[in-house]
Amino acid sequence: MALGVDYVHQDCSMARALELVGERWTLLIVRDSLFGVRRFSDFQTHLEMSKAVLTQRLAGLVDAGLLERVPHGGRDEYVPTTALEGLWHVVFALNDWGGTQVPSPGGARREFLHADCGTLLTGPGLCAHCGIAPGPRDVLMRPGPGIGDTVRPNAVSAALRSTRRLLDPIR
Repeated sequence: MALGVDYVHQDCSMARALELVGERWTLLIVRDSLFGVRRFSDFQTHLEMSKAVLTQRLAGLVDAGLLERVPHGGRDEYVPTTALEGLWHVVFALNDWGGTQVPSPGGARREFLHADCGTLLTGPGLCAHCGIAPGPRDVLMRPGPGIGDTVRPNAVSAALRSTRRLLDPIR
């Protein structure tokens, strides 16, 4: 029997969510969108994926209302919508889980802080100082102790090595 490509017979919200973000590469595109990547060429450079697959995944995210395709300076940019911003806590939790289950040598490659007070986010994305789970507009990302010297020599990777607010576009 052939492996199915959708979850049409699964009647649960997780299956419906996976229909939108469950394909290979899609969550990495969502992550990079939250990190500020906007241009097709920047996604391709940072993720090192084929143009055909990237085109398909971006179109799917636009169709699902997670990204908006917006003309900017003669090129299109893929701007996160409020719906995509709602995935921030999922992306943070998966990153945190991955850091525990499959840790990077030297520690986390990136750290996330509550922008208002500078406290590291922990567990499910909580600020221990303020007791809240800030949304992506209120989060700073900075290089962590495990960033190491294995960074790829491209402008996107370089931009992501600086302390920056999530959702601020990389240009």
